[in-house]
Amino acid sequence: MQIFHHSTNTIAKVSIFGGIFLVAASLWVLAEINRSSYNTGQFIEVQQPVQFSHKHHTGDDGIDCRYCHTSAETSNTAGMPPTKTCMNCHSQIWSESPYLEIVRESYRENKPIEWARVHDLPDFVYFNHSIHVSKGVGCTSCHGRVDAMPAVYQAASLQMEWCLECHRQPERFLRPKEKVADMGWNIEGDAAAGVTANTENRLGENLSPQRRELGLRLKREYRIRDAATLTSCSTCHR
Repeated sequence: MQIFHHSTNTIAKVSIFGGIFLVAASLWVLAEINRSSYNTGQFIEVQQPVQFSHKHHTGDDGIDCRYCHTSAETSNTAGMPPTKTCMNCHSQIWSESPYLEIVRESYRENKPIEWARVHDLPDFVYFNHSIHVSKGVGCTSCHGRVDAMPAVYQAASLQMEWCLECHRQPERFLRPKEKVADMGWNIEGDAAAGVTANTENRLGENLSPQRRELGLRLKREYRIRDAATLTSCSTCHR
């Protein structure tokens, strides 16, 4: 005697494949949420206690990143400028502006301004700013074109897969050390390949032969470690 209807076989098959599809779709959704700006903070402008525009100071006035971030080449952090650095200019320029009263008050009271952190890695990640600068990794490779940002935002996801993209093929991101802080640096020939200084760090497959050759030469010259060492867990997790 047949207990179940013939359609039960079809329902069972559809349920199995449907369950597999549902699990796969759920994993995809979770992965997308994990990579989204909601989770990573990417592309979200961070408001500061002072209306400071990197676009104006770096882009328009051409102030070098290292004028304010003095420890970028020597320390594990780039550092935040003391108020005295601001007052080097603003004791004479915009010295009465109400927007800069917070800066003047900080200088008078010798109390640092509490800037909001934009790039904040987890505590279990070891990152040394100086080693990247000394090996020819440009500011824009991690921070994006800050010279075009009125309010700075996190240009990259800062997730491990993003770090590994560079650690697996560092030659795609290297530049001469004297060009590290040059926001608009781009070797001749990349424009024809459709690659600009703003996108070169994520379009390695489109790099011109001239750009690729330069990266490989700098990799040897700067004695960059091999990919196995750069992607070892202990390199970033200590």
